[in-house]
Amino acid sequence: EICDIWLQARQDGALNPQQADRAQAAEIVMRGLADLGIIGLVDEATGYQDTRDHDALQAILDKYLQKEFAAWAKRFPDAFYREIFRLRGWSWNAMSVARPGVVGRYTNDIVYQRLAPGILEELQAMNPTTEEGRRSRRHHQFLTEDIGHPALAQHLHAVIGLMRASATWEQFKTMLDRAFPKKGTQLELLLDDD
Repeated sequence: EICDIWLQARQDGALNPQQADRAQAAEIVMRGLADLGIIGLVDEATGYQDTRDHDALQAILDKYLQKEFAAWAKRFPDAFYREIFRLRGWSWNAMSVARPGVVGRYTNDIVYQRLAPGILEELQAMNPTTEEGRRSRRHHQFLTEDIGHPALAQHLHAVIGLMRASATWEQFKTMLDRAFPKKGTQLELLLDDD
């Protein structure tokens, strides 16, 4: 319903230029939902839903990852990086985009390895490193608009909350592992210090 409101406002010419991106996002969500609905109807009509369970992991990945990379848009708020810098004891410069190389490994660990099973591996396959050791795109550009990007935003919001509640990097990592364990890892036992 919210998407319909934005699209109707755009059609009526009632949006100002600063609101055009919201109408565009509403259109992307509506198209994604329409595609999923059509696929669901076709699957039911052809009987494919009976065999779909065998490909459950791929279905999860397909919901999170798009085949074509999306246009670049800022997905990681500055607060995410500012909190990493604070917890690591590094000085933060809001005017600089330069970050230590290890921040990429932290991002993989904190975000992509915990977003959904197999996401990081699939992203690395879709977005391999070049000969210079860099990636041609940002991983989040391969996430889908309807599932992947909202899941990323929700995860980042929760992670930033954990970061803000932590006094040290080690405390943050302990809370992160408890709240969002990586698939296949064991949780640490919570023992009193007494």
